[in-house]
Amino acid sequence: MADKPIDGGRRIRALVSTALKPATIVDMKDNSNVATRLDPLAWLDDDLAQLDANSLRRERRVGRRVDAAHIEFDGRKYVNFASNDYLGLADHPRVVAAAEAAAREHGWGAGASPLVTGRHAAHARLEARLAEFMGTEAALVLPTGFAANLGTIAALVGRGDIVFSDALNHASLIDGCRLSRATVSVYDHNNLEELERQLAATPSSMARRRLIVTDSLFSMDGQTPRLAELCDLAERYDAMLLVDEAHALGVVGPNGRGVCEAMGVEGRISARVATLSKALGSSGGFVAGSAKLIEWLANRARSYVFSTAATPASAAAAMAALDVVIAEPQRRLQLHDNLLRLTDALSILGWRLSAVDRSRVGDLQPTLGAIVPVIVGDSRQALDLAAQLAERGLWVPAIRPPTVPVGTARLRISLSCAHTPDLLARLVTALGELAN
Repeated sequence: MADKPIDGGRRIRALVSTALKPATIVDMKDNSNVATRLDPLAWLDDDLAQLDANSLRRERRVGRRVDAAHIEFDGRKYVNFASNDYLGLADHPRVVAAAEAAAREHGWGAGASPLVTGRHAAHARLEARLAEFMGTEAALVLPTGFAANLGTIAALVGRGDIVFSDALNHASLIDGCRLSRATVSVYDHNNLEELERQLAATPSSMARRRLIVTDSLFSMDGQTPRLAELCDLAERYDAMLLVDEAHALGVVGPNGRGVCEAMGVEGRISARVATLSKALGSSGGFVAGSAKLIEWLANRARSYVFSTAATPASAAAAMAALDVVIAEPQRRLQLHDNLLRLTDALSILGWRLSAVDRSRVGDLQPTLGAIVPVIVGDSRQALDLAAQLAERGLWVPAIRPPTVPVGTARLRISLSCAHTPDLLARLVTALGELAN
């Protein structure tokens, strides 16, 4: 007698019914061992206390943006000298309107990674616009500037390669070097003589590929590297050169393209990385370069391939901000005027504005951006100065290790074109009183 046919529908219903049964709940109240278990995170108590003892514990505050030059904490308004919104574009009417329109058209979240369904028309338009603005063949937009550095470095070098990194590079560059699994060679800040010795000691026979990475405008010092000489070294030793323009985009250069533009080396850079979250007042990051570079990164940059795409609204906002950068160069000019006005006044007061030993590293390029460090040295003293400025209605952050090297704690003043002469005068007066 033939076997009865299997009722596939019945089996599927049985499987579904089993899968949907409530999970068995284990009553842990009667487990006498729970009370005696050691806390696996108990070590955090001592380590957090150590942060307190060294004046290195950070406090997360909730602030409310009042305008491009002011912020509010706990109901009190302060002049904001901590924001990276250098051109005051975060609440520019054109930027806000573009974000609103994109959110209505595309919704808020992208919904998936760019290679699945997450790349929307707003992303494609922004990438084309960025390539046009930067004067490159193509560009690639990522969720953050941090992700852009991580993904780009790890896609360009790996095991068997070597990457050379400035000692004061941003954490995103440092982490990108580490995650690449390439050999990492760190050279003293801006010491290109040391870099050349390292390059000479690692001929191409010892590494498949070589990559030099540097910030174009160091975020805690406000100074720039010797980019033309870096290009010379990269070409002499057959190395790629990646430059992070995060704090220079929109701020530096005749057209706001960054330090590479200002120093006339744009065509000599293998990859330019930047963020959309500072001078452009939006969020996200991007890489600009040749078409083949962008094609490679779109396929091999893990932070692009495996991340949900940036929101379409942020892409539209960034594109509108680019239009403002081009249409309103006076914002950049006002920012530069504010920079010169403040640095001149603080130099007269005797404040130390650089932690770099120029005699050791050679001449640095002059400060071009919007960042003015006031070097204090001791972390506790930097916190005290920041607190005294806050009492006067001025919000200036104290930057401490590990963000900066030990012994170089500082006040980091971030300028905006929205800071009026009166607001700058308030800061100068307060620092003059605190200098005595």
